[in-house]
Amino acid sequence: MSVPEQQRTEGTGRLYGVGLGPGDPALMTVRAVQIIGEADVVAYHSARHGRSIARSIAAQHIRPDHIEEALVYPVTTETTDHPGGYRGALDEFYAEAAARLAAHLDAGRTVAVLAEGDPLFYGSYQHMHKRLADRYDTEVIPGVTSVSAAAARLGTPLVEAEEVLTILPGTLPEEELTARLAATDSAVVMKLGRTFPAVRRAFEASGRLSEARYVERATMAGERTGDLADTDADSVPYFAVAVLPSRIDAPRPSPSPGRDTGEVVVVGTGPAGPLWLTPETRGALAAADDLVGYTTYLDRVPVRPGQSRHGSDNKVESERAEFALDLARRGRRVAVVSGGDPGVFAMATAVLEVASQDAYTDIAVRVLPGVTAANAAAARAGAPLGHDYATLSLSDRLKPWEVIAERLRAAASADLVLALYNPGSRSRTWQVGKARDLLLEHRSPDTPVVLGRDVGGPAESVRTVRLADLDPAEVDMRTILIVGSSQTRWVRRGDGQQIVWTPRRYPES
Repeated sequence: MSVPEQQRTEGTGRLYGVGLGPGDPALMTVRAVQIIGEADVVAYHSARHGRSIARSIAAQHIRPDHIEEALVYPVTTETTDHPGGYRGALDEFYAEAAARLAAHLDAGRTVAVLAEGDPLFYGSYQHMHKRLADRYDTEVIPGVTSVSAAAARLGTPLVEAEEVLTILPGTLPEEELTARLAATDSAVVMKLGRTFPAVRRAFEASGRLSEARYVERATMAGERTGDLADTDADSVPYFAVAVLPSRIDAPRPSPSPGRDTGEVVVVGTGPAGPLWLTPETRGALAAADDLVGYTTYLDRVPVRPGQSRHGSDNKVESERAEFALDLARRGRRVAVVSGGDPGVFAMATAVLEVASQDAYTDIAVRVLPGVTAANAAAARAGAPLGHDYATLSLSDRLKPWEVIAERLRAAASADLVLALYNPGSRSRTWQVGKARDLLLEHRSPDTPVVLGRDVGGPAESVRTVRLADLDPAEVDMRTILIVGSSQTRWVRRGDGQQIVWTPRRYPES
């Protein structure tokens, strides 16, 4: 970042943030060597023991006539009696360090602040940059990061094609690490050392431990690489990273150690696209050898090299489940893709029914939850499911209409909010009208009804009508209906937004 000429103090020096690369002096850029050679002042951070990795990398380029500024941290991992705690002690240190560098710059000296890796990638230099770059002419010299160095030392691609790389600090909470590792293609976890036990548990909980590699002090003396699972926690320094390399063309580990069979994971993709996927579901979809599902739902899942996709019609649930289990019996990891939540009028039941047969009882089956259509439509409308509610399917393809009608009467007489799935289709056009008339026997004509169509999708439409005005012609298979109770409120707020909610408190009789 270069301060405009008119904002610069006349006669001031120039500030450089100099990236030195991951440790091997030979990996410093030509520009970094040039800037160090031209600088009047060479500054570097260090711990209280006085040793600086940054200085050791650049040592052969530091001259006797250089002015050296050692910026010594007051604390690193230890406790402090500073009134502002650890963060307060560091903020005070950064302010004092910036003032020391500013004094040199005001005196017209050029200052080069050395930084391992890249100056703006988890680097100490960035704290000087934020405090000085708005006042002094500044240039940042990029450097090779430890991420690139680790991948190079492992000799394996980090990301390829459309894969996503996630960089994570090991200091994140363990559950957050687990979720992010499960959801990404490739990852590098930085800042290990004392965080390593929690990081390792996160890899294991996310199902990624068998893929993970370990790199310590990449390109430096004492470099070590290996499998993360085999790494002794007591031997891990701060300058180490955990790496999930590219999955493309990588050997796939057995999903169930000690078993000859694979597994089936039934996943819910929510009501629409990627925004509705959970991290766990993303991970399961990425790890699968085969994706099996209704073609419309499969189209929501990104195509990945090496995966096989098996699409079929929406009315062959049992056949689809049997096909998935047969693949797993041959050692494949299979994700059965369902819309919404797989356990709500979806594929989980079909898979578990077939998996309960003697031929498939030795195959591992897991069900991962997803956002339901009812939850999605309710959130768009407000909070109509804020109190007790019942979920019913109006499809009479798998149960008689008489059973549906009886359940509608029971739920309506109990004054429950109703979430009605599968209300109509091209071959079922009368059920919505029948359900409306039945509900009007128990509910006021003014009862709000939310019509949520293609929620989360490109043709999303969410609106609310009176129960008496519910038109069956406006309802299709992509629509879900939420019928309010006697307590459900429907108002238009001052900003024009129309909201529906059901109070959590029910009036006493």
